[in-house]
Amino acid sequence: MTDARVAVTVDLVVLTVREHRLSALVWRRDRPPYAGAWSLPGGFVQLDEDLPVAAQRLMAERAGLAGVRVHLEQLATYGYPDRDPRQRVVSVAYLGLAPDLPASSRAQVLWEPVDDLTERDKAAFDHRRILLDGVERARAKLEYSPLAAAFCPPEFTVAELRRVYEIVWGTPLDPRNFHRKVTNAEGFLVPTDRTTTRDGGRPARLYRRGSAESLHPPMMRPAG
Repeated sequence: MTDARVAVTVDLVVLTVREHRLSALVWRRDRPPYAGAWSLPGGFVQLDEDLPVAAQRLMAERAGLAGVRVHLEQLATYGYPDRDPRQRVVSVAYLGLAPDLPASSRAQVLWEPVDDLTERDKAAFDHRRILLDGVERARAKLEYSPLAAAFCPPEFTVAELRRVYEIVWGTPLDPRNFHRKVTNAEGFLVPTDRTTTRDGGRPARLYRRGSAESLHPPMMRPAG
């Protein structure tokens, strides 16, 4: 019989909005395999470790985001035989989202615009596919869940929320139509008694995320 041992890893797709672009946290590899390519932060799951615990540990150790509040959910599992040239590896990917995340404390871990990573830069392993799956999950969830608020500060304006949708979806939205939709979505936004002028112009009302777990009616992506 052959040795059928299989290693299990966790890979992290961590997304935020930096300088008005959807950006992902990536590890610039300095050793084989794929030296010089980018990879997602991640690592092996320990024998006594549950997957969510491993994801939180690697968020601190490999992503350099210890103590940072991040929305984290399981994305998908990747297990085809040749995905890692060194050994048989199954990876469980997690998607992390948060507003304006800080630079990593690890020198090799950098924020890069998603468009640059997927269109130009060379990726290690199957990490381009995993990143694209994470971005599509984020884009889709913005339609039917209040996940967009995960990219916003605790209190935000409708204009700030609209910019999140525009950046993640990659398309401009009509301000008046957007305002009507998000304020009419049951339980999505809760108005506060405060306003802000940080967007410039007249004071704008600040909102916080409501208790809704899904959006009724949903926010549909523009066609095309």
